[in-house]
Amino acid sequence: MLILSRKEGETIQIGDGVKIVIISSDRRGVRVGIEAPPDVRILRGEIVAQVTEETQRAAQGPAKEWVAALPIAPRP
Repeated sequence: MLILSRKEGETIQIGDGVKIVIISSDRRGVRVGIEAPPDVRILRGEIVAQVTEETQRAAQGPAKEWVAALPIAPRP
């Protein structure tokens, strides 16, 4: 992991197409702007984690509560 110190208005360049600009910084956090080509997906980490968790849960099949609530018995 690369750790950099930046001030408001300063930038970080990633490759040829991604530019990160420090918009503001205060006690609550840092606001960043990201300039990137339209084909580059930019997602917050917590959104990626949530989607990954939901995908894993869906891959495990229906919850036992749902199966128990069905009017017919599940096949063995």
